[in-house]
Formats: sequence, C-alpha cells, structure tokens
Amino acid sequence: MTLANITVNGRETPLAPAAPHTTALDFLRERGLTGTKEGCAEGECGACSVLVARPGVDRPTDWVAVNACLVPAAALDGQEVVTSEGLADGDTLHPVQEEMAARGGSQCGYCTPGFVCSMAAEYYRPDRCAHPGVDGGAEPTNAEPTKAEPADAEPTDPEHGPNGFDLHALSGNLCRCTGYRPIRDAAYAVGAPEDDDRLARRRDEAPPAPAATAYTQEGRSFVRKNSLAETLRLLRERPDAVVVAGSTDWGVEVNIRARRAECVIAVDRLPELRELHLGPETVEIGAALTLSEIERRLDGEVPLLAELFPQFASRLIRNGATLGGNLGTGSPIGDSPPVLLALEASLVLADADGEREVPLADYFTGYRQSVRRPGELIRAVRVPRPLAPVTAFHKIAKRRFDDISSVAVAYALDIEDGIVRTARIGLGGVAATPIRALATEAALEGRTWTRETVESAARVLRGEGTPMDDHRASSLYRSAMLGQSLRKLYAQTTGAPAQTTGAPAQAPDGSGQPAHTSSEQPTHTSEAAHS
Repeated sequence: MTLANITVNGRETPLAPAAPHTTALDFLRERGLTGTKEGCAEGECGACSVLVARPGVDRPTDWVAVNACLVPAAALDGQEVVTSEGLADGDTLHPVQEEMAARGGSQCGYCTPGFVCSMAAEYYRPDRCAHPGVDGGAEPTNAEPTKAEPADAEPTDPEHGPNGFDLHALSGNLCRCTGYRPIRDAAYAVGAPEDDDRLARRRDEAPPAPAATAYTQEGRSFVRKNSLAETLRLLRERPDAVVVAGSTDWGVEVNIRARRAECVIAVDRLPELRELHLGPETVEIGAALTLSEIERRLDGEVPLLAELFPQFASRLIRNGATLGGNLGTGSPIGDSPPVLLALEASLVLADADGEREVPLADYFTGYRQSVRRPGELIRAVRVPRPLAPVTAFHKIAKRRFDDISSVAVAYALDIEDGIVRTARIGLGGVAATPIRALATEAALEGRTWTRETVESAARVLRGEGTPMDDHRASSLYRSAMLGQSLRKLYAQTTGAPAQTTGAPAQAPDGSGQPAHTSSEQPTHTSEAAHS
C-alpha cells in the first residue's frame, strides 16, 4: 500500500484506514467534518456538496463542486478539498454563508452546507461578474445590494441574477423546508471576491497534479496509473476490474446496492483521455473530460451538444460525469448516445495492443452490452464535420430538471432550399439500446420540409424501436411522444403551430427550447440523468 493523503481545508489528511470503496462523504464525516451531509446517497440532493481544486478553463485552477456521496475518497488522493467548514476565515463568515444567513436561506439547516458549497463554486467562477446583466460587466461589490433586504435589481432573465449568478449552479441541491426564494436571493446578492480572498487567489496557482495511487485495504484496491499505456496493461492483467471516471454511476451502485469491487481503476485524470481537439474534419473529445469541461471548452462549437449539456442531470453531476462513462455503461436511457448518434459520432477504443475506431451506431449490441472487448477503454469520441445546420434535442421526462429520460430524441438535419438533404435521428428510451431512427430518416430524406412530409414521417417515427411499459411511461406514451417530437421540430424550424393529432396532452419536453440552426446559440435550461 502506498501512502495516500487528501488536503482537506488546508490540512493534509491520511486516507488510511478507510476502505477503497469509502466515499468522500463518509471519509469527511468520520473525521469530524459533519457539515457534509448524506441526504440521498445518489447524487440527487446535493447535501454532500464539497469543493475540489481542478484544472481550470480560464484560470489555472477552478473550484468545482461535486457530490461527495459518489466520489471514492481514494479518487481524491493528492487532491485539494474544501468543505463548508473550510470556507469561513476563522470567525468571519464567507460571503455566501453571510448572505444565506442574512436572507433567511436556512431553516432546518440540513441542506445548507451543500447549498453553500455549490454557491461558492459559482461565486468563484472566473467570468461570472462579466455577465451582461452586471452593470454592463462591472463587478458588483459585497455591499450592494444591502443585506437587510432582498436584492433590489431584478435578474436579467429567470435563471441569471443581476450579479451574473447562474441559478443552474444550484440545480443539484434540494431544499425540503425553507423554500427556494430566500436561497435565490442570497445567490443573487453575492458580489465579486475581494482581492485578499484566499480561495480566489488560489485559482491563479496550478491545481495538484494527479497522484499515482495504489491504495489497498482488506484485500481490495483502488489504483490510478500515470499514463494510458500503464492503465491498459493493468486492465489486461485485471479484466475484472471496475473502471471509473466521475463515479456518478458506480457511486450509486456502491451506496444503494452495496456493490464492492476487488479492484477499481481510475481513469479520470489520465492526460490521454482529457484532450479536446477541434480539427477541420473532426471534433475529438477525450472520454474522461467532464461534461462541464466539455461544455465550457467547446463554447457552443457543436450546437447539438450545447443543447444536451444543460439537460443532462445537474451541474454537480456534470462536474464529474464523462462521455466515456455515459457510453461505457451502455444504458438505453443515457442522454448522450441519442445526440452522438445523430451527430454520426464514432468511438476510439484502446487496449494494450493499440486502437480501433468504431461507429457509435455499431457500438451497442444489447442491453448494457457493446462491442468493447475485455481490456478496452473508450479513449475519445469523434464527431465528423461539417455539422448539420439544423439540430435539436428533445428530452421527455416527468420533471423539467434533473430527471431521467422517458424518451430522448436528437435531430441533425440538413435542409437546403426546402428539401431535406440528410436526416440523422438518435433515440433513447425506446429500445434495449440507443438506436438510430433509420426508417424515419429515409422517410424524410429527399422530400420537402412541409407539414405533410412531417406528418407522414411522424407516423413512421412512432413505430421506431420497441418501447416498453415501466414506472416512467407507458409504451403507448413513448410512441406518441416520438411522433410529437418531430411535429415540434417542424414547428420550431418554421414557426408554424404544432399539431397534436390526438397525442397525449403533455408537451414533448419541458424545456421549451427552440431547435438550433447554424446561426443560433443554445439556451441553457433543463437537465437529465446520470452517467
């Protein structure tokens, strides 16, 4: 066993004697940091939120909020963590703590530390105070608005405060008693970090380098290698090992189903899996980049992905979840596969002998099964260029935010002079695997983009897949929503009113988002399921 330590609130803390499956939540609480709470153990409520120093997008370091209930403590070996207890400076409250207290954002207090940590991550977002609604970009001060009354300025839109605070930073945090208005008031009242703010200054220094970890307790191991080549050799020796990145799926298995693994191999910090390349013919995205990192680094370069990200779970989950994890689980209701199918993406699979590229359309072979061989990892996702000019992602779920899809539909169409030149449609939640709607694509291609064409194709789309009845939706409802989704796309692209033609009254998705064209930018609204 190698020595493993985590820097918690500035103090180096040994990992031992924690078991390799011990979550960061349990690790912290066992060491007296009980501000970190367990609410759901599934990454749904955010009571366990903590800050982790991660490689930044605009600065050397970003303070990123993550669910401590999902992350193995061993995955934080060599890393730097700040809990709600570590935000204050002695007896002086942190600005977000002060605003939460002053504006009545805490009642029973159980959820408050998690809200505070998520709020602090947004507080330290480098470009927050450059939001157009912040006095033309001027940085607000902590003295305005006054702490005695709710924020005077109205938000520039329903989801951003006058101080640039993105309310979706709190989308993974659940309050059961106070009500969200005072919490929102606190979020919209915080100003810019002061010059002497130690956590703000910390952003200008590099984050801790990933630590090579070989941590063993009671016959079980957690391993992180320095390179992809070393990892692949280990995976060949241990094909039974569980591979984790953000642990947003495996963490639930550990907590809810008491799953244990003899060997866990972490790939989240491997440099070879964290690259992003924008080339003239392809966009290549490393499989271990988090969804939040991809979203910020792409900055709308792939509009269909830009529409997916805000609808994928919560910010807390996206701060850990990866495309490699979402695809690797093989779930038929993962949100990224329909989008990547519509984009005609391919996967770069790597093992100790080399690499191969597999079209995503050929990747899934059955329920949670794929062509990936023992010892292989997803290294990257490749999206070919040029991109289709008309795209949309429709997520049908019981909740507008932070829910698992009943049905997900992704579109990538090339419509030229009123004719559908190409159509690519990805579906999730209607079969044992994510699928392409090949019959519907054929029904659209070469035809005029008219209501008559859409109505005919919608009837075909209703018959795609083999939808089932479960607690999320009936097979009839899923089929109906497929047809409604195409009608909605037509309405979005033409401005014509959508027709229901006898389908269930519920809207195809809760977002109300327009379809994206090459000249449009995505609107950040709703969210979806774990990876």
